[in-house]
Amino acid sequence: CQSEQQILSSQLECVQSIKDGVLEEAECTESDRVGLLPQQGSGAETQTQAALRLVQVETETLYNKGDSEDLYVTSILYEREVTKREVTGAEVTELVWKLCLAHSASYETADLFMTLVFELRHLSLEALRALWQRSSFKCRDNWQPLIDALPSCATEACVVLMKDLIASGEVEEDKVEYFFWSLAFIPNPTSGMIESLAPLLKSPGASQSCFLGVTALVHRFCSAHSSCGVVPAVQSVMRTLGKFLGENCTVQDSEHLSKMQLVLKAIGNAGLAAAPLAPALSSCAALRSHPVELRLAAIQAFRRLPCSGRVSHVLPRVWD
Repeated sequence: CQSEQQILSSQLECVQSIKDGVLEEAECTESDRVGLLPQQGSGAETQTQAALRLVQVETETLYNKGDSEDLYVTSILYEREVTKREVTGAEVTELVWKLCLAHSASYETADLFMTLVFELRHLSLEALRALWQRSSFKCRDNWQPLIDALPSCATEACVVLMKDLIASGEVEEDKVEYFFWSLAFIPNPTSGMIESLAPLLKSPGASQSCFLGVTALVHRFCSAHSSCGVVPAVQSVMRTLGKFLGENCTVQDSEHLSKMQLVLKAIGNAGLAAAPLAPALSSCAALRSHPVELRLAAIQAFRRLPCSGRVSHVLPRVWD
């Protein structure tokens, strides 16, 4: 069968000359033969020769130390030059209009949106509220650039405005969920952010993303502030969770059980701020009348507390 014949035959030979660890010369010869009709010995053959020779070696150029004065080490994630001029609300309004007019899948739109995010970070809460009054319109396909940009803004003013819009019902449910999940990625949370968001935990329709997003924000805040337990905003969040928990997280039905499991997960999410709730968590884990999944959730809520707190509160009660 002709398919079993070797149609292409290639060969490559190279000779290299190296001196003091430097390649000085390399000569290569490549031969390729294509057999069109192997049984008759016909075909075509090509031969390619290549030669590389070292011409000269330049001494290393010493850089001027003065050139590195403006250099610094930083993450390249969302890096932009610091805006030295004052950003006005009118400029940002015009930017939103440009976004609406730009094609949704263009590089221009991506650049305009990124510019919007960075310029929002320079506006005060009052300026943001005024901007919302002027720019709360929807573009084609019901897109609201400001609603999408506020979660990425990550300043206290942006968080407070977004919370106000959520509380007034001006944000669609999927955008609300996105906002709460984005809280875990705010690099430098403030007590003002937590204070603004804390009341949302008390609303009857508070979702899982609300509980976990707010407590993730508390955890990151406490990771940067060792005495976060005395901050009123943090205390407010933990009091709300403590009221849900009660003395030993007793539940009445399956719906209440699901809610209690969420609260326990949120308490574990909060980390060091959850220390005052350790006795209640211990009681919850110790009661043998509780469902096993509830007791396990109570134990897992200790996951971010220091080991000393886990040993002193959990082990003596659970394994008693």
